[in-house]
Amino acid sequence: MSVTTLPLPLLKQRELQEYFGVSDWTVNGWIRKGCPVQYLPNGHRRFDLADVRTWMATQAPAGREQRRRQSEHALAQRSA
Repeated sequence: MSVTTLPLPLLKQRELQEYFGVSDWTVNGWIRKGCPVQYLPNGHRRFDLADVRTWMATQAPAGREQRRRQSEHALAQRSA
């Protein structure tokens, strides 16, 4: 029997969700947007926390701008 070692820290999706306090829908959206994910031979997904943090740092400016526009739009809707 051979054991394949994986680089640490690899997290299961549930662990990633708990770490960031988000839902499975959010993580699946991140994956569609390019969040780094590693697929195991059995099809399960694992996430390198350092890689995810780096990816999120590149996404943050765009995400902040999008949230700002959404907030402005919501405020304009309320006052209309």
